[in-house]
Amino acid sequence: MSSYGNALTHSDYDRVLAIMAKAPRAGHVKTRLSSVYPPALVVQLYRALIEDSIALARTVGVSIAAVCPADDAEKIAAWLPSDVRVVPQRGQGLAAGLSSVFERLCEPPRRVIAFNGDSPHLPPAVLESAFAALADHDLVFGPCDDGGYYLVGATRAHAGLFNPHAMGTGSALDALIAESHRLGLSSTLTAEHYDVDVPEDLARLTHELLTRPERAPRTAALLARWPSAPPLPSPW
Repeated sequence: MSSYGNALTHSDYDRVLAIMAKAPRAGHVKTRLSSVYPPALVVQLYRALIEDSIALARTVGVSIAAVCPADDAEKIAAWLPSDVRVVPQRGQGLAAGLSSVFERLCEPPRRVIAFNGDSPHLPPAVLESAFAALADHDLVFGPCDDGGYYLVGATRAHAGLFNPHAMGTGSALDALIAESHRLGLSSTLTAEHYDVDVPEDLARLTHELLTRPERAPRTAALLARWPSAPPLPSPW
């Protein structure tokens, strides 16, 4: 069972990976996949993605938090391992969740990265480079190839950075960069990557994990048993 509270302690690492999480239940997670695949199977996939994200965090030696809607906190604390601190967010929606990451976790001074829960196949070196970028930038962004982002890093909270109207759109990253410029903050980008939102993304991940299952072993094992393999899109 995870620890459950609003902040990390002073003894935690000065680098924190905050995984954006929800309670794993049907109709609540990966809803764009549930319209194609059995909801119960999608929940299993979501659990594997989050658990592999935690394993990824351990490979880079950081403190791990799961930031979630307040109503989900108890279920997530009962699910995740004890070294993951569960942090209920303030407010509703992803923008509020991202703001909560930095409001709750940046004190005392820490480099904090908010990481989506569906990119555990990210090479660990990319996470290392994101933390390193915070040594001389206010912000670091991990761009997705669909116009969104898979991570945001900062060393303190910046009010107004996250626009709720841009969340989940193809211009989410552009909106975030524009807000950072408006606030006079320095920023840099990590390598472009992809997350798993729609069946085409899942097909891409399935194809990648066929040859690199170590990137996300729980997810790879589940997809190997998937009742009907997602079709491989061409081109991505």
